Amino acid sequence: MEDLDALLEELEQSYCLASKDHVLQGPSSSQDAQHGSLKPLLPSAPHTEAARQLDELLADLGHTQSKLAASGQGVGVPTESLLDNMLDSLTRDLQELGITAAPAGVCAACRKPIAGKVLTALGKTWHPEHFTCARCGQELDKGPYFEQGGQAFCEEDYHQAFSPRCAYCAGPIREKVLTALEQTWHPEHFFCAHCGKMFGDEGFLERNGKPYCHQDFLAMFAPKCQGCERPVMDNYLSALQGVWHTECFVCTECLTGFTGGSFFELEGRPYCELHFHQRQGTICHGCGHPVTGRCITAAGRRYHPEHFICTYCLGRLHKGTFCEYDDKMYCQPCYNKLFA
Repeated sequence: MEDLDALLEELEQSYCLASKDHVLQGPSSSQDAQHGSLKPLLPSAPHTEAARQLDELLADLGHTQSKLAASGQGVGVPTESLLDNMLDSLTRDLQELGITAAPAGVCAACRKPIAGKVLTALGKTWHPEHFTCARCGQELDKGPYFEQGGQAFCEEDYHQAFSPRCAYCAGPIREKVLTALEQTWHPEHFFCAHCGKMFGDEGFLERNGKPYCHQDFLAMFAPKCQGCERPVMDNYLSALQGVWHTECFVCTECLTGFTGGSFFELEGRPYCELHFHQRQGTICHGCGHPVTGRCITAAGRRYHPEHFICTYCLGRLHKGTFCEYDDKMYCQPCYNKLFA
């Protein structure tokens, strides 16, 4: 307060000196002349070092007042705080000296006049200490801020509240954003859901909302060939309740293709006619060809009727009238002739 009194005294002395140097002027109208009134023109307050210091003091007092209010200090002080009284008293003293302390604006936060430093943002004026983040309260007068809905936010709170979220890590995306599968991603987080590799020029394939590289997608989800069990990607055929590469649909025994498109099935596998009948035991023991019509079964073997003959005379045999020797069939006369 002693500094304040000294400044006021210096201002008053400056005002008195200026008044002595000022002359009285005559009346400005005939009416004034009749009444004999003379009006001195009050000079503007000289721009002294004391005036400059008072401006700084006003700003410091306003700043201190805001800090005390924000920290909750001054409990028990009357409604009109001590600092408010000091500012009001100082303003009245200056007005008595002919000095008008014009405010730099009205703070958009506290709605009080701004004496001293003023901050302009969002089309409004603020005490620097009152321009704060709408979410965390951090002062924004010394750093960048972000605007949303007419409010100011610090960088961290703005991104947490308004930036798009990465579909992989759920964190806010602050810079480059990649859009795929109707979601947003950090570019470094958009990779194959199985192997974790970034996607190259071939792009990606989607399954259940997740991206996959071509290799893993085919290995995991493409139908498998019933012959080689590798993924079927292009040309294929359907048979035996499965899909096959065209080059894999061959006889299981001899690995030859099927002429005319016909094949025989045994236990879910394809066979040519010969090897199907071999597996079934329906090959003629006489000619080595499949038996598809009438047949004769003898000694655990099957024969075409025309191929069931005597090994020696080649005459046709009849069931029940033949003899067997060393896995060969003979008619009764030839058997008696050769072995009796």
